[in-house]
Amino acid sequence: MTSFSPTPPRPEDYFVVSWEMFGELCRALALRVARDYEPDIVVGIARAGVVPAGVVSAILRTDLYAMTISRREGGEHVRERPEILSAAPRRLRDRKVLLVDEITTSGDTLRLALAAVRDVGPEEVRTATCFARPEGYRPDFVALETDQPLVFPWDRKVFKDGELVVNPRYVGVLDE
Repeated sequence: MTSFSPTPPRPEDYFVVSWEMFGELCRALALRVARDYEPDIVVGIARAGVVPAGVVSAILRTDLYAMTISRREGGEHVRERPEILSAAPRRLRDRKVLLVDEITTSGDTLRLALAAVRDVGPEEVRTATCFARPEGYRPDFVALETDQPLVFPWDRKVFKDGELVVNPRYVGVLDE
């Protein structure tokens, strides 16, 4: 009887994003938005979407809000579909809104956020992400398209048993 063992991850298959690169992608995203849109408010989708949303908001000199949409049920359990965990801010009513997340693949999270924001009654709402998959949902603004698996700078290491260690998902991928 043979046992199935998955192919170990190959470092060259991953796109490892440094903080410097992520900062530049956020800046590029803000510049793309500024050419075509003047939002009054930027809304970051928590957790990771608030990172680029903060940078974009600072560059565009807008107010920043967050709403939480997640597939996580505490710990590492992941739901098939995302759920809204905090409502869209009421201050979005009659305002031009930019929804920001770090990445979009299926578009489930952004579609859910769009529906929640539209329920509040904004004047206009557009979407932006730092990364998007070539095949999949297309936000209004994207900094970079890639189909490689990504390792974000905040996800490289995580706390486990009180220690900062390489995220178990990236053991064999990162040289740390």
